[in-house]
Amino acid sequence: MTVPKSIPTELIDSLLSGYQKPEDLLGANGLLKQLTKALVGRALEAEMTGHLGHGKHEAVSNPSGNTRDGKSRKTLKGDFGALPIEIPRDRHGQFEPQIIGKHQSRWAGFDDKIISLYARGLTVREIQSHLEELYGTEVSSGLISSVTDAVVGEVKTWQLRPLDPVYPIVYPDCIHVNVRDTGAVRVKAVYLAIGISMNGEKEVLGLWIAQTEGAKFWLQVVADLKNRGVQDIFIASATRSCVALPPASMQSCVDGLKGFPEAVETVCPHAAVQLCIVHLARNSLNCVGWKMRKQIAGDLKRIYQSATVAEAGQKLAEFEAQWNGAYPPIAQIWRRNWDRIIPFFDYPPEIRRIIYTTNAIESVNMGLRKITKNRGPFPSDDALSKLFYLALMNISKKWTMPLHDWKAALNRFSIQFEDRVPNR
Repeated sequence: MTVPKSIPTELIDSLLSGYQKPEDLLGANGLLKQLTKALVGRALEAEMTGHLGHGKHEAVSNPSGNTRDGKSRKTLKGDFGALPIEIPRDRHGQFEPQIIGKHQSRWAGFDDKIISLYARGLTVREIQSHLEELYGTEVSSGLISSVTDAVVGEVKTWQLRPLDPVYPIVYPDCIHVNVRDTGAVRVKAVYLAIGISMNGEKEVLGLWIAQTEGAKFWLQVVADLKNRGVQDIFIASATRSCVALPPASMQSCVDGLKGFPEAVETVCPHAAVQLCIVHLARNSLNCVGWKMRKQIAGDLKRIYQSATVAEAGQKLAEFEAQWNGAYPPIAQIWRRNWDRIIPFFDYPPEIRRIIYTTNAIESVNMGLRKITKNRGPFPSDDALSKLFYLALMNISKKWTMPLHDWKAALNRFSIQFEDRVPNR
């Protein structure tokens, strides 16, 4: 079939001769819907003619004597709403149309729209309402569930995929969600890990759902990474892994990564666990009133901007002498976690800038919390994992560039970890 380069103007004028308002073109019974139905019908007839070898009302030309045998009806859901289509049949039941598959009930791309809405955190009812409002078609909750359930296989394949042998930096974290389990709603921990590849690109290494968090499960997570090909991690930059918070009355967040340092050091003994300096400073300031925060933040900065461990220790002692009377928990936090802070001073500025903050995973967590904050409990672990997987795929689409100043950092990694950097 030869496709014309453009539709004749006369034909367009004829089709739009009665056009007055947008509904005439885009409405439930508008021109586009009628035109689509007519074109699909003609295409199906053309496919049947090709299958039989003769046109409608023409003499039978195929050796088997196969002919047309009426039509069957089905309704397709899509951008034009519910569109009734008549499918021609042949007497021998051998005709399989190409433009509309034998068991197809939705236009190509309609499933993608459902998955896209689901990935943005819309509930099943919200998706139903959205599709009905846009396309004037009712979609059952069972259909939405079956479409999104098809993603579960993708999640399992993704979770088992092989990983790079070396990640210079890995950022772990954990967030909590409500999930129905054995008839009760339970708070479950979702473990995440983002790796920075040798090219400086961010990659979600996996997500894991556990009933409770702790060292035992973190050991399973790190072991899974190793089983999938990870041989070495230079630095694991943890958000809250070792922050020993002040008494419960002053706590601002949960110690969400308890046990992670031990798990990493067990599976990857050469990895250095570095506490996020930004989180440490934020937790410190939670003990301080607004009027004094700027001054104390400046004094804390003198500690973590020190050139050496010795200088940092001196600055901490000076901070302690000045503020311990008014805010004793702050120095306690830094003293208690000092062993996880001081690796920071072993690195040159190019690496410090990369591990100073864990924004790489914090932005991911923010995106995940955005899609869960207005939802009720998830009906199952599978429902949780498929939504998080789809959300993570959406988030990672924006990761098109390496980290800022990555080349300079990689050069310093090559010097700092010379015997562990793979040949590139």
